[in-house]
Amino acid sequence: MIYSLKRFASLLLTIAVAVSQVSAATFELNIGPYFASDHTPEAHVQTPGLNRSAAIVVGTEAVLITGIMASLYSSWYSGTETGGFHFYNDNREWLMMDKLGHANSCYNFANIGYEALVMTGLDERRSLLYGAPLGITIMTMVEVFDGLSGNWGFSWGDMTANILGTGLFMGQQALWHEQRIALKYSYHNSGLAKYNVSNPVTMERDYIIGKDWLDRLYEDYSGITIWAAFDVKSLFMNDDSRYPSWLGWAVGFGAEGMTGEYNNLRPAASVGADGNWGRGWEYDPVNAPGQLAYLPDDARQRRLFLAPDIDISRIPCRNKTLKHVLRVLSAIKLPTPAVEYRPGESRLCWHWLYF
Repeated sequence: MIYSLKRFASLLLTIAVAVSQVSAATFELNIGPYFASDHTPEAHVQTPGLNRSAAIVVGTEAVLITGIMASLYSSWYSGTETGGFHFYNDNREWLMMDKLGHANSCYNFANIGYEALVMTGLDERRSLLYGAPLGITIMTMVEVFDGLSGNWGFSWGDMTANILGTGLFMGQQALWHEQRIALKYSYHNSGLAKYNVSNPVTMERDYIIGKDWLDRLYEDYSGITIWAAFDVKSLFMNDDSRYPSWLGWAVGFGAEGMTGEYNNLRPAASVGADGNWGRGWEYDPVNAPGQLAYLPDDARQRRLFLAPDIDISRIPCRNKTLKHVLRVLSAIKLPTPAVEYRPGESRLCWHWLYF
């Protein structure tokens, strides 16, 4: 996903959470029954209909989405060539880590949209229908922009991931009234930003791995891990079990050693002639001024993880607002020990603490 969208998407997440909190604090809300117990059918007995607070949340999100799309078009797409709507197959990019990122983003935006409306006292069905499509709405509009841009195209791979992420949230909420399989995110600095040199002659930087730490949270695919976290107790045990509900297990998907979308190869001819823009030149003016290195293509490796998961949304809590915040923050996978398997090397390794 492009640089500008990541900035706007992170801003939207922050504002959406803030909007739900302001709405809950400003108006008299009928949310007591929802928090009487955990996400159970008996707990969802709110008065149906779009109340005043819910209308404000939905309206604010609509305004935010419109503003974000307008700003995105102005800052990015308006400077590119446009043409007829077309498609683009980018399924091989970043060893598919960007597709996992799409699914994770839509899943967690669905959670934010849903929780924001639940906080206003709106009934569960309408909270799910009006709030959960938040992420896929944004991502679909971006894909349409891409489809009209000469530099990109509409990606069915991206849209499939968007649909799967949104569907995973909505399907579970409709079936179980809770999330028993959650998508989570973790990040560690891969250290590959030093390879952000696109032209070894002019030393021009292209920042494909991110210009600063905030960008690298979304752009440094070699440091991102997407987790499928399973709630062991709700999936396999009854309510009387003494097994702690907050302790689950997670399967993580990651990759490493990626300095370009498709490969790390040195350009075959002039810079950019191979479609990879020559990314991979090491830029280290402090420790190795004037020297250049290149990360080999075989450094690109997929990674699989198995780790315990601490689900903070399952921690017993009576405070209504804090409980809502914990549900949103549970999108972050907390660091734990982990077992890693590298398919390309056919070997296992152990991490005492992995994030």
